[in-house]
Amino acid sequence: MTSTDDTDDVDSAGEEAATAAGIYVYGIVPADVQPEDDATGIHDAPIEIVTHGDIAALVSEIDPDQRLGTPADLQAHARILDGTSHVAPVLPLRFGAVVSDRDAVVNELLAEHEDEFASALEELEGFAQYLVRGRYVEEAIIREIVDESPKATSLLEAIRDQPEELSRDDRMALGEIIGHALEAKRETDTGTTLDVLAPLTDTVTVREPTHDEDAVQIAVLLEVDRQGELEQTVGDLAARWDDRVTMRLVGPMAPYDFVVAPKPEG
Repeated sequence: MTSTDDTDDVDSAGEEAATAAGIYVYGIVPADVQPEDDATGIHDAPIEIVTHGDIAALVSEIDPDQRLGTPADLQAHARILDGTSHVAPVLPLRFGAVVSDRDAVVNELLAEHEDEFASALEELEGFAQYLVRGRYVEEAIIREIVDESPKATSLLEAIRDQPEELSRDDRMALGEIIGHALEAKRETDTGTTLDVLAPLTDTVTVREPTHDEDAVQIAVLLEVDRQGELEQTVGDLAARWDDRVTMRLVGPMAPYDFVVAPKPEG
């Protein structure tokens, strides 16, 4: 049988454990949004909702001593936000937004920015972000650059079948020509993509390339009901570029490129 003192110790330990838990905030949604019963986020913790008036925060408990930033953490953060964007407007918070408890979610975040959040959610009703991505087909784009540049053609002939140590300067010169040409083609192809997207929306953000072979990276804010039109537009552009550029449409997702929600204090 457990003594009264032992029980008090157990209760005290439980209270300390509860106090040690922090609250991770994913984003802001309308107050009538409810997470799926089995929805889990960072570290597989159940997703909860903290409401204040007509707005709410998607949250989960987290051990503040446990390091954040693993690929699994980032994927969980995006999964919750992107999944929510399929059914409701969502204002994504930057990865790593942690506060002390649920009261802090209300006092430091929701109440502090209530009007701002409510207005932004109203504007985003029915909209989501899509990402239009294009990646150059390496063999095709290199051939295109060489065919357009006599200097590149000459250098390619000079290094053909030559040992690397004897053709290092020519290889570096060819690489520089290709690099500059890719920059110019990326700018031109991004402009072409913006032109074909213009009839659908002018709410776009051009992302910086993350790889040398990136041709296009454009975030688009669009009505979800017009997703089919966007798919058709991107498909037509892919057919136009044939085997030169591989096109991909990602979304719907949370409007990361169009909303910067304040990070809670604490």
